[in-house]
Amino acid sequence: MSSGDDLHGGCVEPVVRQERAEDHEAVRDLHARAFGDGDRVPALVDALRAGRASLAPLSLVATVAGQVVGHVLLSACRLDALPRLVDVYSLSPLGVLPEHQRRGIGTRLVAHALAEADSRGVPLVFLEGSPLYYGKRGFADATKLGFRPPTLRYTPGVFQVAKLSSYEEWMTGTFVYSDAFWAFDCVGGRSADARS
Repeated sequence: MSSGDDLHGGCVEPVVRQERAEDHEAVRDLHARAFGDGDRVPALVDALRAGRASLAPLSLVATVAGQVVGHVLLSACRLDALPRLVDVYSLSPLGVLPEHQRRGIGTRLVAHALAEADSRGVPLVFLEGSPLYYGKRGFADATKLGFRPPTLRYTPGVFQVAKLSSYEEWMTGTFVYSDAFWAFDCVGGRSADARS
């Protein structure tokens, strides 16, 4: 799940850092504006931050002149592999304030998130989103790589994965979202305009 971003252009030099408690309200507002669907995505972020999980969430913000203009969250999910369950991350949501989109901020957030996940020894990061956007940022079609999606509602290509340095060949199976994604109905597109 992502909302808007970049291509190139602009001279923005955002600072990417760990989210702090004092950023929470700005992050809620950011996702409400970026996704335009009320409280659903901000409530998902709150639930993912607060939920008990096998991996601590990784929450990053991008700031410009001290203002929070972008946010990405990696949260614990599981891969149901044949030998055993594997702790993995889901990258969702990724949001950038509308007036700061198309300036590379989302790209920076994704790059920092993947680097941090890799440094923590997490082998895989999954998401649902635009293959055109995420395909240029380290992700590939997860189905074509042998992973099974958590729902049948995915349109072709939106179920994606980034393999990180601790990935091993036996790590294949079904991706399982944490309960919060299901509780807030944030898995798979339920309309013609599937989430991006």
